[in-house]
Amino acid sequence: MNFAATLTSALCGRTAFGLTRRMMFPAAIAVLALGAPQGVTAGVTAFKQAVAEGAGRDDGLAAHYRANGYAALWTGTGDADRARRQALLQAIDAAGAHGLPTERYDASGLIQMMQNARTPRDLGAVEIALSRVFLRLAQDMQTGMLTPAKIDAGMVRSVPVRSAEDLLNSFAAANPQGFFRNLAPKSGEYARLMREKTRLEGLLETGGWGPAVPAASLAPGQSGADVVALRNRLIRMGYLERTASGSYDIAMQQAVQQFQQAHGLVPDGTAGASTIAAINTPISQRLPMILVAMERERWLSGPRGKRHILVNLTDFNARIIDDDRLTFETRAVIGKNLRSHQSPEFSDEMEYLEINPVWNVPRSITVSEYLPQMQRNRGAAGHLKLYNSRGQQVNRANVNFRAYNARTFPFALKQPPSSRNALGLVKFMFPNKYNIYLHDTPSKSLFDRNVRAFSHGCIRLQQPFDFAYEILSRQQDNPKAYFHRILDSGRQTRVNLEQKIPVHIIYRTATVPAKGPVQYRDDVYGRDAKVWDALQKAGVSLPAHQG
Repeated sequence: MNFAATLTSALCGRTAFGLTRRMMFPAAIAVLALGAPQGVTAGVTAFKQAVAEGAGRDDGLAAHYRANGYAALWTGTGDADRARRQALLQAIDAAGAHGLPTERYDASGLIQMMQNARTPRDLGAVEIALSRVFLRLAQDMQTGMLTPAKIDAGMVRSVPVRSAEDLLNSFAAANPQGFFRNLAPKSGEYARLMREKTRLEGLLETGGWGPAVPAASLAPGQSGADVVALRNRLIRMGYLERTASGSYDIAMQQAVQQFQQAHGLVPDGTAGASTIAAINTPISQRLPMILVAMERERWLSGPRGKRHILVNLTDFNARIIDDDRLTFETRAVIGKNLRSHQSPEFSDEMEYLEINPVWNVPRSITVSEYLPQMQRNRGAAGHLKLYNSRGQQVNRANVNFRAYNARTFPFALKQPPSSRNALGLVKFMFPNKYNIYLHDTPSKSLFDRNVRAFSHGCIRLQQPFDFAYEILSRQQDNPKAYFHRILDSGRQTRVNLEQKIPVHIIYRTATVPAKGPVQYRDDVYGRDAKVWDALQKAGVSLPAHQG
């Protein structure tokens, strides 16, 4: 039985794994053919026993084979099995385009295993090996190689990993080629990241972005060799049209501004130290950011919602997206870069707005920040009211704060509605166990900063009223008037949303917009460095040429 030749024939002779169609697969598979005159029962039984034993360590795998009577999915003689084998090997060969390491799936090892099979039991082992590789590749392509929470405690995103049984059952009923085409995320962002990955890899092969700029800083009006180096670098990066000018002219100033905007820098057109450092960052440091972004995109591979809210922690912005188009955008303040304050990454659904909110001070803040103040001076933090466990307000004069510690303190702190409330005048609620939400703030000056990581973890918005108008526009004819009528009452009021809005708090240091240059941001919490390290340990690597 020329099984290996059948396996590789659709790959046009010499395959990507250096194997030829002359390789022969022994006749063990023939024992499974219906109507074989001898050895059928014993052979089929031995095959099924091997499959059952091989699948027994994995509940999902076992459930699939148990449900189909331990029939072959890959190792049969029919066209369907042949098409599945072909599709799997081709998908492995294409895994590199998705930033996945082909060595992780060991196609040559699989084919060698097929070659060496001599008995029905051997064939059963091949069947399970193919299924295991299929499951690893399918899950890697669809929902990523890594488990976020195992990498960083702030990456609490729940990844929708499909079960082995579901994947195998779906594959068995699908067109094999089409199944693999539909695994990867369908977002425009993922497709653009793939293209950028290919582009950067091509640039690596041709010297990258050229020589680094040797100057510590450059400013408009200057000229000389350092300015020429800056000019050449900007041209190579695509920010400046080809020119022979050797001076830091208006065109170069505008190119530097565009670069600064794309890298989250102050767009003043002057190439200061931070701008020069970003310009000199080689492709070998940018390409990992793209690969990490692709893995992160796989973690969020499901539908985001026709209307959804997207908060990218690394660029300190919150956006409302409708049908993949930006509807509204505002600056945001995120959690401080302290382990206890970093904003987590997760998705949920916004359910309501609270206008004129009461700030229920989190227990952690109450005992770590305010209790020590009140132990020194019982009148400290006078804007906060003290409440007992029955919800009754307590007079501070009757409390000996020194008698308690962080564990025994029995009171809660609340701040009533006001323009000075820590939550401002409106908050946007998507109830979650992390106690994270979006809200207004009286501390408006922080939005003028370029790096805005100052909160205890919640997301503060620069334009919360306009954000609220847009949120309410789907259920109010005049959302602004409606909002201010409630606001002017001064009363804490909950406004339920008629349709919940998905909220995605993400962390992307590299994004590729539909129009304009790739956007790069600093790894503010150091999370992407951890993801890249984990990807490398899983086998991901850069091309040999660096630049």
